[in-house]
Amino acid sequence: MTDEAPVTEQPDTRQLDELLDDIYHGQERITQADIYRRAVAAELPAELLTRIAALPQGEYAVDEVADLLGGTVA
Repeated sequence: MTDEAPVTEQPDTRQLDELLDDIYHGQERITQADIYRRAVAAELPAELLTRIAALPQGEYAVDEVADLLGGTVA
């Protein structure tokens, strides 16, 4: 038995950050449907696709969607 604290794994946000950088290049707001479509085309993991699909319909600024999805792009 060890006294080490459990290691909490930080989620890898690189794929999400890269997607957001790409789709928001020159855009201020993008719809949830467009974000989801681009995420599917980029073959993001199912967990991220599920989170994107769960976003309410509407338009999002990059900082809003990054906060909601756990990305680091702002």
